[in-house]
Amino acid sequence: MNILAIDTATEACSVALSIGSNTDSIFDICPQQHSQQILPMLDTILMRNNIKIADLDAIAYGRGPGSFTGVRIAASTVQGLALGSNLPVIEVSTLATLAQQNYDEYRLESTLALIDARMKEVYAGSFTIVNGIATTNGNETVIDPQLALNMYTQHKPLGIAGTGFEAYADIFSGYIDTLPKVMFPNALHMLPLAQYQFNRDQVTNAKNIEPVYVRDKVTWQKLPNRR
Repeated sequence: MNILAIDTATEACSVALSIGSNTDSIFDICPQQHSQQILPMLDTILMRNNIKIADLDAIAYGRGPGSFTGVRIAASTVQGLALGSNLPVIEVSTLATLAQQNYDEYRLESTLALIDARMKEVYAGSFTIVNGIATTNGNETVIDPQLALNMYTQHKPLGIAGTGFEAYADIFSGYIDTLPKVMFPNALHMLPLAQYQFNRDQVTNAKNIEPVYVRDKVTWQKLPNRR
């Protein structure tokens, strides 16, 4: 299975590729440079693996939550690539990607993932590993950091991940000894989630992409002639 994954939902920008059992990735922290970086990254990873978009089975992207602009960059990039090659799209949670990396690298079986949402809020998601895949324990949400702390103290996950813990370190400092080792979603760790969803036909058409912002005030600009 050949899958290309893209994430630009936070300050980090990353692309990853799975070709059969082999993987390759590019990751960089480049705030506000995603639109300039994403296409060169894609060209590089495809060229060095001698693969074309037409050779892929699907394209995955970090569908949010995260930066509104960042999520839109990934969505529009994937939409253009998938439409041109008639490929299915896999929409992967950025919070789940953080939890997946916590498992892939540190074998942490449960994670509370928090991404700084600005405006004194965090995007929050609780995950447990089931058969090697980060699986949500409930709906992802945007909440006050103090409520996120309540989630942490009540459920006591084995792992934490995301920028929310650093942004509101004053709130978490009395309960958490160190900052998360995993701060930003990485497309490399999106691949297991994407493969899992692909195998279960959890894919969409490029025209029907629906980024997840969690905040209801923001909407995705659909293609022309779509309601």
